Amino acid sequence: MREALEGSQAIARAVALCRPQVVAAYPITPQTHIVEALARLIADGFLEAELVSVESEFSAASVVLGAASAGSRSYTASASQGLLLMSEVLYNISGMRVPVVLTCANRAVSAPVSIWNDHQDSMAVRDAGWIQLFCADNQEAVDTTIQAFRISERTELPVMVCVDGFTLTHTLEPIDLPEADQVDAFLPPFTFARTLSSSRPMSQGTLVSPEFFTEIRALQHEAFSLAEREIQAADRDWAGLVGRDSGGLLRVEGDREAEVAILVMGSLYGTLKDAYRSGLLGRPVRLLCLRSFRPFPVGTIRQAVSGLSDLIVLDRALSPGSGGIVAHEIRSALYGVADSPRVVNFAVGLGGRDVPGKIFREMLEALEKRPPAFSIFDLDPEKLPLRDQGPPEPSGVHASPS
Repeated sequence: MREALEGSQAIARAVALCRPQVVAAYPITPQTHIVEALARLIADGFLEAELVSVESEFSAASVVLGAASAGSRSYTASASQGLLLMSEVLYNISGMRVPVVLTCANRAVSAPVSIWNDHQDSMAVRDAGWIQLFCADNQEAVDTTIQAFRISERTELPVMVCVDGFTLTHTLEPIDLPEADQVDAFLPPFTFARTLSSSRPMSQGTLVSPEFFTEIRALQHEAFSLAEREIQAADRDWAGLVGRDSGGLLRVEGDREAEVAILVMGSLYGTLKDAYRSGLLGRPVRLLCLRSFRPFPVGTIRQAVSGLSDLIVLDRALSPGSGGIVAHEIRSALYGVADSPRVVNFAVGLGGRDVPGKIFREMLEALEKRPPAFSIFDLDPEKLPLRDQGPPEPSGVHASPS
């Protein structure tokens, strides 16, 4: 069924087709429309579920942790500061291996305050133990959301579906919504092996001594290695049902014989593809769209960059004092690989700054000038008035003449 839908509405419809029994909601821009739409679907009887309106994102994460542990398929959504407020519980959910799905409507993290899109929020919790899947458009957001429930329940790892805030959540697109029977065939009813029950009492998340903690973390790490297969299988099986895939772990398009590639995550891939198709790039380029950031698909990446001389990696988040986060992961993945490409890292679009198609050609031209390993490409020097003024004097202290 094809409809013109705002991204948030489409995601809500996809969630409803997965028949969650508990939805925990706390509003924060730009994800609010998702849980608003779900509340409406529940009120109208389209979805039989309990909507729990909580007082904070910390509580929203706690509710889905408890609900899933008690045997209910559960869902929540958040963004930016809200996701960071959840962070303690995010670690608990993953450490207890509880299957939950969360939509992150990616938004910059303050200060200064910004409601616009970059990837700093999900990157800040990248080591919390959640699978992270990034969507290039709203059709991928719909399909990935449905796949996420199956992936989570098969791996017993929580899944965060990352969707660029406003750029996708508030944009109308023609969306192919699957039929309910297709989703039912793809996604079996919720089961959780360690469901809490009064007839079989057990404790979860209890204190663990040093004699066992390391092994538990090792098993969690091993589960992420196995999750790569589940992500690929879910995408392959979904494509068999509806005739389209979401890119698996990493999508490779463009000129596969090119010696230069550009790697992005999220909605920037649409801009990159448009620039490529219109001839704006001015040279053969391999296009890479990383869908799975956690688990980080090392083997798939090594194969995708084979034969390249240069790889431009775009980051929409910073590790201040270090550089772009995705590029660090790429360099680590390529360590020790013979004839691996030079990795050039550019940060762009921080805080929602527009990234026009022409910027990709400018990046390709910059390769000839031997750019540094990392730079913020769309930086405006005229907006840096404090750069040459030095540090401020301490309050109440006056410099004495020499």
